[in-house]
Amino acid sequence: MRTIGNIIWFLLGGVMMGLAWWFFGLLAFISIVGIPWGRACFVIGTFSFFPFGQEAIGRDELTGKEDIGTGGFGVIGNVIWFLLAGVWLAIGHLLSAVACFITIIGIPFALQHLKLAVISLAPIGQTIVSKEAAARARYGQRR
Repeated sequence: MRTIGNIIWFLLGGVMMGLAWWFFGLLAFISIVGIPWGRACFVIGTFSFFPFGQEAIGRDELTGKEDIGTGGFGVIGNVIWFLLAGVWLAIGHLLSAVACFITIIGIPFALQHLKLAVISLAPIGQTIVSKEAAARARYGQRR
């Protein structure tokens, strides 16, 4: 089912938002200072192409330890990101979600766009893993 969902998603709009993520990633890489944002854009852009069966999770939640992107510098980076590009990607995902919500068949796709809209607001410190790996990481931390 994931494969079918990903194919339909890609053909009916996922490619556009994935390319938008990659566009902002290229803009970030042009300025040397923006490389951390560019890397996050390419990771999440690839996720935006094929989101079914995968999930965004904080690296600190996955590994159990903080790194530069999940600490104070990550917060500052996410604020800068939000002001320069995050809000625009979030708007794109929200508009895509509204378009998908119009039909009953599009509701699962709209929900994916809403998840991506939230991620686009603060991508620094996030990583993409399978749903199973995310569940294992979350279950392991509850012990």
